[in-house]
Amino acid sequence: MRRFLLFVAGCAFLAAPLGTLAQTSAAQAVAERQQELQNQLDSLESQIAAQQQLLDTAQNQHQTLQTQIDAFNAEIKKTQLQIQAINLTITQLSGNISTHNQTLAQLSAQLAAEKESLAQILRQTQMLDDYSVVSVALGSQDVSGFFSDLDAFTSIKSSLSNSFSEIQQTSSSTETEKEALQARLAEQEQLRTVAQLAKQAVQSQEQQKQQLLAQTKGVEANYQKLIAGNQKTAAQIRSELFTLRDSAAIPFGTALTYAQAAEKATGTRAAVTLGVLKQETNLGENLGTGTWRVDMAPNRDQPVFVYITQTLGLDPDKMPVSRKPSYGWGGAMGPGQFIPSTWVCYGGFVNTKTNTCSPPSGATVSFWQGPWQYVASKDRVRTLLGASTPSNPWDAQTAIMATAMLMADNGAAAQTPAAERLAALRYFAGWAGASNPAYSFYGDGVMEFASQFQQDINQLAGL
Repeated sequence: MRRFLLFVAGCAFLAAPLGTLAQTSAAQAVAERQQELQNQLDSLESQIAAQQQLLDTAQNQHQTLQTQIDAFNAEIKKTQLQIQAINLTITQLSGNISTHNQTLAQLSAQLAAEKESLAQILRQTQMLDDYSVVSVALGSQDVSGFFSDLDAFTSIKSSLSNSFSEIQQTSSSTETEKEALQARLAEQEQLRTVAQLAKQAVQSQEQQKQQLLAQTKGVEANYQKLIAGNQKTAAQIRSELFTLRDSAAIPFGTALTYAQAAEKATGTRAAVTLGVLKQETNLGENLGTGTWRVDMAPNRDQPVFVYITQTLGLDPDKMPVSRKPSYGWGGAMGPGQFIPSTWVCYGGFVNTKTNTCSPPSGATVSFWQGPWQYVASKDRVRTLLGASTPSNPWDAQTAIMATAMLMADNGAAAQTPAAERLAALRYFAGWAGASNPAYSFYGDGVMEFASQFQQDINQLAGL
Protein backbone atom coordinates (compact mmCIF):
# COMPACT_ATOMS: atom_id res chain seq x y z
CA MET A 1 0.00 0.00 0.00
CA ARG A 2 2.80 2.43 0.90
CA ARG A 3 4.67 1.68 -2.32
CA PHE A 4 1.45 2.32 -4.21
CA LEU A 5 0.91 5.71 -2.55
CA LEU A 6 4.51 6.74 -3.20
CA PHE A 7 4.05 5.82 -6.88
CA VAL A 8 0.91 7.96 -7.22
CA ALA A 9 2.58 10.87 -5.44
CA GLY A 10 5.46 10.57 -7.89
CA CYS A 11 3.03 10.82 -10.79
CA ALA A 12 1.67 14.05 -9.33
CA PHE A 13 5.19 15.47 -9.11
CA LEU A 14 5.62 15.11 -12.91
CA ALA A 15 3.24 18.03 -13.45
CA ALA A 16 5.72 20.67 -12.24
CA PRO A 17 5.48 23.92 -14.28
CA LEU A 18 8.24 24.39 -16.87
CA GLY A 19 6.81 27.06 -19.20
CA THR A 20 8.08 30.15 -17.40
CA LEU A 21 11.69 28.92 -17.33
CA ALA A 22 11.50 27.87 -20.99
CA GLN A 23 10.18 31.25 -22.09
CA THR A 24 12.83 33.13 -20.09
CA SER A 25 15.64 31.03 -21.55
CA ALA A 26 14.37 31.50 -25.12
CA ALA A 27 14.04 35.26 -24.68
CA GLN A 28 17.57 35.60 -23.32
CA ALA A 29 18.96 33.61 -26.25
CA VAL A 30 17.96 36.27 -28.81
CA ALA A 31 18.22 39.45 -26.70
CA GLU A 32 21.72 40.42 -27.85
CA ARG A 33 20.91 39.80 -31.53
CA GLN A 34 17.74 41.85 -31.26
CA GLN A 35 19.65 44.75 -29.71
CA GLU A 36 22.24 44.62 -32.48
CA LEU A 37 19.50 44.79 -35.12
CA GLN A 38 17.82 47.65 -33.28
CA ASN A 39 21.08 49.62 -33.29
CA GLN A 40 21.33 49.12 -37.05
CA LEU A 41 17.72 50.27 -37.48
CA ASP A 42 18.39 53.41 -35.44
CA SER A 43 21.37 54.19 -37.68
CA LEU A 44 19.27 53.70 -40.81
CA GLU A 45 16.56 55.99 -39.46
CA SER A 46 19.15 58.75 -39.05
CA GLN A 47 20.34 58.25 -42.62
CA ILE A 48 16.76 58.29 -43.93
CA ALA A 49 16.11 61.57 -42.10
CA ALA A 50 19.24 63.07 -43.68
CA GLN A 51 18.08 62.05 -47.17
CA GLN A 52 14.65 63.55 -46.45
CA GLN A 53 16.31 66.87 -45.65
CA LEU A 54 18.20 66.75 -48.94
CA LEU A 55 14.98 65.92 -50.76
CA ASP A 56 13.10 68.78 -49.10
CA THR A 57 15.90 71.19 -50.00
CA ALA A 58 15.92 70.10 -53.65
CA GLN A 59 12.14 70.34 -53.96
CA ASN A 60 12.01 73.81 -52.37
CA GLN A 61 14.68 75.28 -54.66
CA HIS A 62 14.01 76.87 -58.02
CA GLN A 63 13.21 74.11 -60.48
CA THR A 64 16.29 73.38 -62.57
CA LEU A 65 17.67 70.26 -64.18
CA GLN A 66 20.23 69.85 -61.40
CA THR A 67 17.74 70.27 -58.56
CA GLN A 68 15.43 67.73 -60.21
CA ILE A 69 18.31 65.23 -60.53
CA ASP A 70 19.27 65.92 -56.90
CA ALA A 71 15.69 65.27 -55.87
CA PHE A 72 15.64 61.98 -57.77
CA ASN A 73 18.94 60.91 -56.20
CA ALA A 74 17.78 61.78 -52.66
CA GLU A 75 14.47 60.02 -53.18
CA ILE A 76 16.15 56.89 -54.58
CA LYS A 77 18.69 56.79 -51.73
CA LYS A 78 15.98 57.31 -49.14
CA THR A 79 13.84 54.50 -50.57
CA GLN A 80 16.85 52.17 -50.68
CA LEU A 81 17.52 52.90 -47.01
CA GLN A 82 13.86 52.25 -46.21
CA ILE A 83 14.12 48.87 -47.93
CA GLN A 84 17.14 48.06 -45.76
CA ALA A 85 15.16 49.08 -42.66
CA ILE A 86 12.22 46.89 -43.72
CA ASN A 87 14.51 43.90 -44.29
CA LEU A 88 16.14 44.41 -40.88
CA THR A 89 12.72 44.50 -39.26
CA ILE A 90 11.79 41.29 -41.05
CA THR A 91 15.00 39.75 -39.67
CA GLN A 92 14.03 40.96 -36.21
CA LEU A 93 10.63 39.36 -36.59
CA SER A 94 12.25 36.11 -37.75
CA GLY A 95 14.14 35.93 -34.45
CA ASN A 96 10.95 36.76 -32.59
CA ILE A 97 9.05 34.11 -34.52
CA SER A 98 11.77 31.56 -33.74
CA THR A 99 11.47 32.36 -30.04
CA HIS A 100 7.69 31.98 -30.16
CA ASN A 101 8.04 28.68 -32.02
CA GLN A 102 10.47 27.36 -29.39
CA THR A 103 8.25 28.51 -26.54
CA LEU A 104 5.20 27.01 -28.24
CA ALA A 105 6.99 23.68 -28.70
CA GLN A 106 8.05 23.67 -25.04
CA LEU A 107 4.55 24.56 -23.89
CA SER A 108 3.07 21.83 -26.10
CA ALA A 109 5.48 19.26 -24.64
CA GLN A 110 4.70 20.48 -21.13
CA LEU A 111 0.98 20.26 -21.80
CA ALA A 112 1.34 16.70 -23.09
CA ALA A 113 3.37 15.70 -20.01
CA GLU A 114 0.83 17.32 -17.68
CA LYS A 115 -2.05 15.50 -19.37
CA GLU A 116 -0.25 12.17 -19.15
CA SER A 117 0.56 12.80 -15.50
CA LEU A 118 -3.07 13.65 -14.85
CA ALA A 119 -4.19 10.50 -16.64
CA GLN A 120 -1.92 8.37 -14.44
CA ILE A 121 -3.16 10.08 -11.28
CA LEU A 122 -6.79 9.57 -12.33
CA ARG A 123 -6.20 5.90 -13.12
CA GLN A 124 -4.55 5.30 -9.76
CA THR A 125 -7.11 7.41 -7.89
CA GLN A 126 -9.80 5.02 -9.03
CA MET A 127 -7.86 2.27 -7.29
CA LEU A 128 -7.73 4.34 -4.10
CA ASP A 129 -11.50 4.19 -3.88
CA ASP A 130 -11.16 0.46 -3.15
CA TYR A 131 -9.26 1.23 0.08
CA SER A 132 -10.82 2.41 3.31
CA VAL A 133 -9.12 4.15 6.22
CA VAL A 134 -9.39 0.85 8.12
CA SER A 135 -7.61 -0.99 5.31
CA VAL A 136 -4.80 1.57 5.36
CA ALA A 137 -4.55 1.29 9.16
CA LEU A 138 -4.36 -2.51 9.06
CA GLY A 139 -1.78 -2.33 6.25
CA SER A 140 0.49 0.04 8.20
CA GLN A 141 3.30 -1.43 10.26
CA ASP A 142 3.14 1.27 12.94
CA VAL A 143 1.13 4.33 14.01
CA SER A 144 3.47 6.83 12.35
CA GLY A 145 3.21 4.90 9.08
CA PHE A 146 -0.59 5.06 9.27
CA PHE A 147 -0.65 8.87 9.54
CA SER A 148 1.99 9.11 6.82
CA ASP A 149 -0.26 7.12 4.49
CA LEU A 150 -3.21 9.40 5.33
CA ASP A 151 -1.04 12.41 4.43
CA ALA A 152 -0.26 10.70 1.12
CA PHE A 153 -4.01 10.35 0.44
CA THR A 154 -4.48 14.09 1.07
CA SER A 155 -1.44 14.95 -1.05
CA ILE A 156 -2.72 12.95 -3.99
CA LYS A 157 -6.12 14.66 -3.88
CA SER A 158 -4.36 18.04 -3.73
CA SER A 159 -2.14 17.05 -6.66
CA LEU A 160 -5.23 16.35 -8.74
CA SER A 161 -6.48 19.88 -8.14
CA ASN A 162 -3.06 21.37 -8.88
CA SER A 163 -2.72 19.32 -12.06
CA PHE A 164 -6.06 20.57 -13.39
CA SER A 165 -5.00 24.15 -12.61
CA GLU A 166 -1.59 23.76 -14.28
CA ILE A 167 -3.10 22.25 -17.42
CA GLN A 168 -5.54 25.15 -17.63
CA GLN A 169 -2.72 27.70 -17.23
CA THR A 170 -0.48 25.96 -19.75
CA SER A 171 -3.35 25.73 -22.26
CA SER A 172 -3.97 29.45 -21.85
CA SER A 173 -0.27 30.23 -22.29
CA THR A 174 -0.15 28.04 -25.39
CA GLU A 175 -3.07 29.89 -26.98
CA THR A 176 -1.47 33.25 -26.14
CA GLU A 177 1.76 32.14 -27.80
CA LYS A 178 -0.16 30.97 -30.88
CA GLU A 179 -1.86 34.35 -31.19
CA ALA A 180 1.44 36.20 -30.76
CA LEU A 181 3.07 33.98 -33.40
CA GLN A 182 0.22 34.58 -35.85
CA ALA A 183 0.49 38.35 -35.33
CA ARG A 184 4.24 38.29 -36.01
CA LEU A 185 3.81 36.17 -39.14
CA ALA A 186 1.10 38.50 -40.46
CA GLU A 187 3.27 41.55 -39.76
CA GLN A 188 6.21 39.94 -41.55
CA GLU A 189 4.05 39.27 -44.61
CA GLN A 190 2.79 42.85 -44.59
CA LEU A 191 6.35 44.15 -44.47
CA ARG A 192 7.32 42.00 -47.43
CA THR A 193 4.49 43.61 -49.40
CA VAL A 194 5.71 47.10 -48.48
CA ALA A 195 9.27 46.12 -49.42
CA GLN A 196 8.05 44.98 -52.85
CA LEU A 197 6.32 48.34 -53.36
CA ALA A 198 9.49 50.16 -52.35
CA LYS A 199 11.62 48.17 -54.79
CA GLN A 200 9.23 49.02 -57.60
CA ALA A 201 9.39 52.69 -56.57
CA VAL A 202 13.21 52.68 -56.81
CA GLN A 203 13.03 51.19 -60.31
CA SER A 204 10.45 53.79 -61.37
CA GLN A 205 12.46 56.67 -59.90
CA GLU A 206 15.63 55.52 -61.63
CA GLN A 207 13.79 55.14 -64.94
CA GLN A 208 12.36 58.66 -64.64
CA LYS A 209 15.81 60.08 -63.92
CA GLN A 210 17.39 58.33 -66.89
CA GLN A 211 14.50 59.35 -69.14
CA LEU A 212 14.93 62.97 -68.04
CA LEU A 213 18.65 62.90 -68.77
CA ALA A 214 18.03 61.34 -72.19
CA GLN A 215 15.39 63.91 -73.13
CA THR A 216 17.43 66.93 -72.05
CA LYS A 217 20.89 65.58 -72.90
CA GLY A 218 22.01 67.23 -69.68
CA VAL A 219 21.31 70.76 -71.02
CA GLU A 220 19.39 73.21 -68.81
CA ALA A 221 17.72 74.97 -71.75
CA ASN A 222 16.32 71.67 -72.99
CA TYR A 223 14.97 70.97 -69.50
CA GLN A 224 13.07 74.26 -69.35
CA LYS A 225 11.57 73.58 -72.79
CA LEU A 226 10.56 70.11 -71.60
CA ILE A 227 8.80 71.54 -68.55
CA ALA A 228 6.92 74.07 -70.64
CA GLY A 229 5.88 71.39 -73.11
CA ASN A 230 4.69 69.04 -70.37
CA GLN A 231 2.31 71.49 -68.71
CA LYS A 232 -1.09 69.82 -68.75
CA THR A 233 -4.26 71.69 -69.49
CA ALA A 234 -7.24 71.62 -67.13
CA ALA A 235 -9.12 69.49 -69.64
CA GLN A 236 -6.30 66.95 -69.73
CA ILE A 237 -6.15 66.73 -65.95
CA ARG A 238 -9.87 66.21 -65.60
CA SER A 239 -10.07 63.58 -68.33
CA GLU A 240 -7.17 61.44 -67.12
CA LEU A 241 -8.39 58.17 -65.67
CA PHE A 242 -8.13 57.64 -61.93
CA THR A 243 -7.60 53.93 -61.28
CA LEU A 244 -9.47 52.35 -58.38
CA ARG A 245 -8.71 49.00 -56.82
CA ASP A 246 -11.26 46.26 -57.62
CA SER A 247 -13.52 48.81 -59.34
CA ALA A 248 -13.73 50.48 -62.73
CA ALA A 249 -11.50 53.52 -63.33
CA ILE A 250 -13.20 56.91 -63.40
CA PRO A 251 -12.12 60.31 -64.80
CA PHE A 252 -9.86 62.22 -62.43
CA GLY A 253 -12.28 65.15 -62.51
CA THR A 254 -15.05 62.88 -61.21
CA ALA A 255 -12.81 61.41 -58.50
CA LEU A 256 -11.81 64.91 -57.44
CA THR A 257 -15.45 66.02 -57.21
CA TYR A 258 -16.19 63.07 -54.91
CA ALA A 259 -13.04 63.69 -52.83
CA GLN A 260 -13.78 67.40 -52.42
CA ALA A 261 -17.31 66.59 -51.24
CA ALA A 262 -15.76 64.13 -48.77
CA GLU A 263 -13.32 66.83 -47.61
CA LYS A 264 -16.22 69.16 -46.88
CA ALA A 265 -18.00 66.40 -44.92
CA THR A 266 -15.06 64.93 -43.00
CA GLY A 267 -12.17 67.42 -43.03
CA THR A 268 -9.78 65.02 -44.79
CA ARG A 269 -8.00 66.84 -47.64
CA ALA A 270 -9.15 65.64 -51.06
CA ALA A 271 -5.55 65.13 -52.22
CA VAL A 272 -4.82 62.91 -49.21
CA THR A 273 -7.90 60.75 -49.78
CA LEU A 274 -6.88 60.28 -53.40
CA GLY A 275 -3.31 59.52 -52.27
CA VAL A 276 -4.51 56.69 -50.02
CA LEU A 277 -6.63 55.21 -52.81
CA LYS A 278 -3.68 55.42 -55.21
CA GLN A 279 -1.42 53.61 -52.72
CA GLU A 280 -4.05 50.93 -52.09
CA THR A 281 -4.38 50.41 -55.85
CA ASN A 282 -0.63 49.86 -56.09
CA LEU A 283 -0.84 47.32 -53.27
CA GLY A 284 -3.61 45.56 -55.15
CA GLU A 285 -1.43 45.19 -58.22
CA ASN A 286 1.08 43.30 -56.05
CA LEU A 287 -1.36 41.12 -54.12
CA GLY A 288 -3.95 40.46 -56.80
CA THR A 289 -7.65 39.72 -56.36
CA GLY A 290 -9.23 36.87 -54.42
CA THR A 291 -12.60 35.37 -53.54
CA TRP A 292 -14.45 35.48 -50.26
CA ARG A 293 -14.67 31.69 -49.79
CA VAL A 294 -10.89 31.26 -50.05
CA ASP A 295 -9.30 34.51 -48.93
CA MET A 296 -11.61 35.85 -46.21
CA ALA A 297 -11.41 35.01 -42.49
CA PRO A 298 -14.10 32.33 -42.12
CA ASN A 299 -15.38 33.24 -38.64
CA ARG A 300 -14.73 36.97 -38.41
CA ASP A 301 -15.63 38.19 -41.91
CA GLN A 302 -17.42 35.60 -44.04
CA PRO A 303 -20.79 35.65 -42.21
CA VAL A 304 -20.80 39.46 -42.24
CA PHE A 305 -19.77 39.58 -45.90
CA VAL A 306 -22.64 37.36 -46.97
CA TYR A 307 -25.16 39.59 -45.18
CA ILE A 308 -23.60 42.79 -46.61
CA THR A 309 -23.79 41.51 -50.19
CA GLN A 310 -27.33 40.19 -49.69
CA THR A 311 -28.42 43.58 -48.38
CA LEU A 312 -26.91 45.25 -51.45
CA GLY A 313 -28.51 42.71 -53.80
CA LEU A 314 -25.10 41.42 -54.92
CA ASP A 315 -23.83 37.91 -55.56
CA PRO A 316 -21.01 37.31 -53.03
CA ASP A 317 -19.32 34.86 -55.43
CA LYS A 318 -18.98 37.58 -58.07
CA MET A 319 -17.65 40.38 -55.88
CA PRO A 320 -13.86 40.90 -55.88
CA VAL A 321 -11.99 41.05 -52.57
CA SER A 322 -8.30 41.24 -51.77
CA ARG A 323 -6.37 38.02 -52.03
CA LYS A 324 -4.89 36.70 -48.81
CA PRO A 325 -1.09 36.76 -48.51
CA SER A 326 0.94 33.61 -47.83
CA TYR A 327 0.01 34.03 -44.16
CA GLY A 328 -3.08 35.64 -42.67
CA TRP A 329 -6.35 36.66 -44.28
CA GLY A 330 -7.40 39.00 -47.08
CA GLY A 331 -10.98 39.71 -48.04
CA ALA A 332 -10.90 43.53 -48.06
CA MET A 333 -13.60 45.13 -50.19
CA GLY A 334 -13.49 47.79 -52.88
CA PRO A 335 -11.15 50.73 -53.54
CA GLY A 336 -10.94 51.65 -49.84
CA GLN A 337 -10.07 48.05 -48.85
CA PHE A 338 -12.43 47.76 -45.89
CA ILE A 339 -12.67 44.30 -44.36
CA PRO A 340 -16.32 43.34 -43.67
CA SER A 341 -15.88 43.46 -39.89
CA THR A 342 -14.76 47.10 -40.19
CA TRP A 343 -17.29 48.09 -42.85
CA VAL A 344 -20.18 47.22 -40.53
CA CYS A 345 -19.41 50.34 -38.44
CA TYR A 346 -19.46 52.59 -41.51
CA GLY A 347 -22.18 50.94 -43.57
CA GLY A 348 -24.92 50.60 -40.93
CA PHE A 349 -24.78 46.89 -40.04
CA VAL A 350 -25.67 46.02 -36.44
CA ASN A 351 -25.33 42.77 -34.55
CA THR A 352 -28.77 42.23 -33.05
CA LYS A 353 -27.38 40.26 -30.08
CA THR A 354 -25.46 43.28 -28.80
CA ASN A 355 -27.20 46.08 -30.74
CA THR A 356 -23.80 47.35 -31.85
CA CYS A 357 -21.52 47.27 -34.88
CA SER A 358 -18.35 47.02 -32.82
CA PRO A 359 -17.43 43.64 -31.32
CA PRO A 360 -17.00 43.34 -27.57
CA SER A 361 -13.49 42.70 -26.27
CA GLY A 362 -12.52 39.11 -27.00
CA ALA A 363 -15.53 38.60 -29.26
CA THR A 364 -16.44 34.97 -29.88
CA VAL A 365 -17.29 33.36 -33.20
CA SER A 366 -20.99 33.64 -32.39
CA PHE A 367 -20.76 37.43 -32.42
CA TRP A 368 -19.49 37.56 -35.99
CA GLN A 369 -22.05 34.99 -37.14
CA GLY A 370 -24.76 37.45 -36.22
CA PRO A 371 -27.64 37.68 -36.65
CA TRP A 372 -26.99 40.96 -38.51
CA GLN A 373 -29.40 43.70 -39.43
CA TYR A 374 -29.02 46.71 -41.71
CA VAL A 375 -30.11 49.95 -40.00
CA ALA A 376 -30.25 52.92 -42.37
CA SER A 377 -29.92 55.48 -39.57
CA LYS A 378 -26.58 53.94 -38.58
CA ASP A 379 -25.20 53.96 -42.14
CA ARG A 380 -22.65 56.76 -41.66
CA VAL A 381 -21.52 56.84 -45.28
CA ARG A 382 -25.09 56.98 -46.60
CA THR A 383 -25.87 59.84 -44.21
CA LEU A 384 -22.94 61.97 -45.39
CA LEU A 385 -23.66 61.23 -49.05
CA GLY A 386 -27.37 61.97 -48.62
CA ALA A 387 -28.04 58.71 -50.47
CA SER A 388 -31.28 56.73 -50.51
CA THR A 389 -29.75 53.24 -50.73
CA PRO A 390 -27.36 51.22 -48.51
CA SER A 391 -23.67 52.09 -48.88
CA ASN A 392 -21.80 49.93 -51.39
CA PRO A 393 -18.04 49.63 -50.72
CA TRP A 394 -17.37 48.83 -54.41
CA ASP A 395 -19.01 52.06 -55.58
CA ALA A 396 -16.45 54.78 -56.36
CA GLN A 397 -18.27 57.67 -54.67
CA THR A 398 -19.06 55.58 -51.60
CA ALA A 399 -15.50 54.25 -51.35
CA ILE A 400 -14.01 57.74 -51.58
CA MET A 401 -16.31 59.06 -48.84
CA ALA A 402 -15.63 56.03 -46.61
CA THR A 403 -11.87 56.38 -47.07
CA ALA A 404 -12.03 60.04 -46.10
CA MET A 405 -14.13 59.13 -43.05
CA LEU A 406 -11.68 56.50 -41.83
CA MET A 407 -8.75 58.86 -42.44
CA ALA A 408 -10.56 61.53 -40.43
CA ASP A 409 -11.16 59.02 -37.65
CA ASN A 410 -7.40 58.39 -37.79
CA GLY A 411 -6.62 62.10 -37.32
CA ALA A 412 -6.20 63.39 -40.90
CA ALA A 413 -8.78 66.16 -40.40
CA ALA A 414 -6.07 68.18 -38.61
CA GLN A 415 -4.65 68.76 -42.12
CA THR A 416 -1.02 68.97 -41.01
CA PRO A 417 1.58 66.86 -42.86
CA ALA A 418 2.45 64.94 -39.69
CA ALA A 419 -1.20 64.20 -38.85
CA GLU A 420 -2.01 63.16 -42.41
CA ARG A 421 1.01 60.86 -42.67
CA LEU A 422 0.20 59.26 -39.30
CA ALA A 423 -3.43 58.78 -40.34
CA ALA A 424 -2.25 57.01 -43.51
CA LEU A 425 -0.02 54.70 -41.48
CA ARG A 426 -2.94 53.92 -39.17
CA TYR A 427 -5.07 53.19 -42.23
CA PHE A 428 -2.53 50.59 -43.32
CA ALA A 429 -1.09 49.14 -40.11
CA GLY A 430 -3.61 50.06 -37.41
CA TRP A 431 -2.97 52.38 -34.49
CA ALA A 432 -0.56 49.96 -32.83
CA GLY A 433 1.56 49.44 -35.95
CA ALA A 434 1.57 53.06 -37.16
CA SER A 435 4.63 53.94 -35.09
CA ASN A 436 6.72 51.15 -36.62
CA PRO A 437 9.43 52.88 -38.75
CA ALA A 438 9.44 49.93 -41.14
CA TYR A 439 6.04 51.06 -42.46
CA SER A 440 7.33 54.56 -43.26
CA PHE A 441 7.34 53.89 -46.99
CA TYR A 442 3.56 53.51 -47.06
CA GLY A 443 2.99 56.83 -45.28
CA ASP A 444 5.63 58.61 -47.39
CA GLY A 445 4.10 57.17 -50.55
CA VAL A 446 0.64 58.46 -49.65
CA MET A 447 2.02 61.92 -48.93
CA GLU A 448 3.98 61.95 -52.20
CA PHE A 449 0.88 61.00 -54.19
CA ALA A 450 -1.08 63.63 -52.24
CA SER A 451 1.50 66.27 -53.20
CA GLN A 452 1.17 65.35 -56.87
CA PHE A 453 -2.61 65.43 -56.71
CA GLN A 454 -2.53 68.76 -54.88
CA GLN A 455 -0.51 70.26 -57.75
CA ASP A 456 -3.21 69.17 -60.20
CA ILE A 457 -5.93 70.49 -57.87
CA ASN A 458 -4.15 73.84 -57.59
CA GLN A 459 -3.79 74.08 -61.35
CA LEU A 460 -7.48 73.35 -61.84
CA ALA A 461 -8.23 76.08 -59.31
CA GLY A 462 -5.97 78.53 -61.14
CA LEU A 463 -3.47 78.72 -58.27
